[in-house]
Amino acid sequence: MPTILVASDAPTVRAEIAAIAGNPDTTIVEARSGPEVVELVTASLPDLVIVDMQMGNMGGMATTLELRLEASYDKIGHVPVLMLLDRRPDVFLARRSGAEGWLVKPLDPIRLRRATTALLAGGTYYDESYAPLSVVAAPSDA
Repeated sequence: MPTILVASDAPTVRAEIAAIAGNPDTTIVEARSGPEVVELVTASLPDLVIVDMQMGNMGGMATTLELRLEASYDKIGHVPVLMLLDRRPDVFLARRSGAEGWLVKPLDPIRLRRATTALLAGGTYYDESYAPLSVVAAPSDA
């Protein structure tokens, strides 16, 4: 039975994720701050952490970096992180923090289920929502 730690200071975000990702075979644990996430992960390593980018004084990036630091010296095990982004440019921050996946809000059930399934299976999930379109080269006149 997988355990998913959902971290956001917004009760509506936590409830939305729990409603979408939760099922009878999944345990959902909620946290309201980055320090609480680190404390809960240290106490009992979950299978996945879903963390909101904007969260109090220790947001998603800082929380993910702290988890990676703690794992680097074996204080905790490695836990996959899915970061919830407010805007597409935040992808840079998600990458830099070492998150295995990210979703750009607003959330929808299909993308969230795909992301959680991929990360729980040991993979990655990079949301392409709002990504810039590729520039297509015009045919040459030669």
